[in-house]
Amino acid sequence: MKPEIEKMWESSYASRIAKLQSSIIREILKITQKPDVISFAGGLPAPEMFPIRAFEEAARYLLPREGQRMLQYSPTEGFPPLKEFLAEYMRRYDVPAEPSNVLPTNGSQQALDLVGKIFLEEGDAIITSRPTYLGAIQAWNAYNPRYLTVDMDDDGMIVEQIEDHLKREKVKFIYVLPNFHNPAGVTIPLERRKAIVELADKYNVFIVEDDPYGELRYEGEDIPPFITLKKERVIYLSTFSKTLAPGLRLGWITAPEFVMKKFIQAKQGADLHTGTLVQYLAWDLCDRGILRSHVKKIREVYKRRRDLMLSEMDKHFPKDGVKWTRPQGGLFLWVILPEHVDTGKLLERAVEMKVAYVPGYAFYPDGGGKNTLRLNFSNAKEENIVLGIERLGRLFKEAIG
Repeated sequence: MKPEIEKMWESSYASRIAKLQSSIIREILKITQKPDVISFAGGLPAPEMFPIRAFEEAARYLLPREGQRMLQYSPTEGFPPLKEFLAEYMRRYDVPAEPSNVLPTNGSQQALDLVGKIFLEEGDAIITSRPTYLGAIQAWNAYNPRYLTVDMDDDGMIVEQIEDHLKREKVKFIYVLPNFHNPAGVTIPLERRKAIVELADKYNVFIVEDDPYGELRYEGEDIPPFITLKKERVIYLSTFSKTLAPGLRLGWITAPEFVMKKFIQAKQGADLHTGTLVQYLAWDLCDRGILRSHVKKIREVYKRRRDLMLSEMDKHFPKDGVKWTRPQGGLFLWVILPEHVDTGKLLERAVEMKVAYVPGYAFYPDGGGKNTLRLNFSNAKEENIVLGIERLGRLFKEAIG
């Protein structure tokens, strides 16, 4: 029998807490902290690439001059010079951004939570891909929506399945990861983006465009974001986590100004404002041109690691019944094994072999995906990519055997 005090706490939880669950990725990262385990599990940038000296210089320069403001409360709307930079930066991709419709957030994860807080009632329907980003599922589960999922091909979400849902259901919004999808790695081409926007128009829904990886393109041409196609129907999210450093916890929302008022009010109740210090530091790196030069460097490193991982997979993975994506950018590869293989159960054996991945079922809001998995290539050194993929090749041959 549980102690009375524990029963008291359990009876006090809000009903929505039952829907909350730990991130499997966070749990796997605890397992793989051992230095001899090669982990392809987390969506981690390469720490050796962090612009540490640039941050040191920024702090050394700014704190004596701006310290009283940097360490003080600041407006919920965000640090004006950073907002001006972000608006100008996004306009390079024709995103209709002005400082007034840009809101800095504590990572794009907070932005996802604010979307749920503002828009979702219990039972509301959301259209997502199958699979989709685990962090979005975690953010929205607290609001108890219904997930209407859509299969993907090499060009992302299948448009006909989106319309099938829209015909049958009242949908609140469509959630898209347009570039180098997490976890699937695919990119939605322009014509399909236009078709999805037309459906949003036709059925009077809006689109949440989550674009943390758009800057990490290694080949091909940039594709206009959804928000450039119909700005009044799209909420656009992005982040510095994959370009500068995830420890900043600094992302942003771009939305129509009349919607932005609601985001500002919701954020006030959540945390008052994003950290003043990190906004100043990020702005300084952006203003000095370090962001652009740093992105160029990490593109070169990540492209090399992606190419190596794909080459090693071609060498070592079984050829029969195993498929994987070949993304043009981003951080992830997606692997599909024969249906009888359960990658969740197989993970324990993988860790015994000193290699780790994320089982794909975690990315399916309505179940499924037990024979799939996600691999991250950005965080591993090249010699570990070679060794880790060889181990996975042996593991998969055993499992399929």
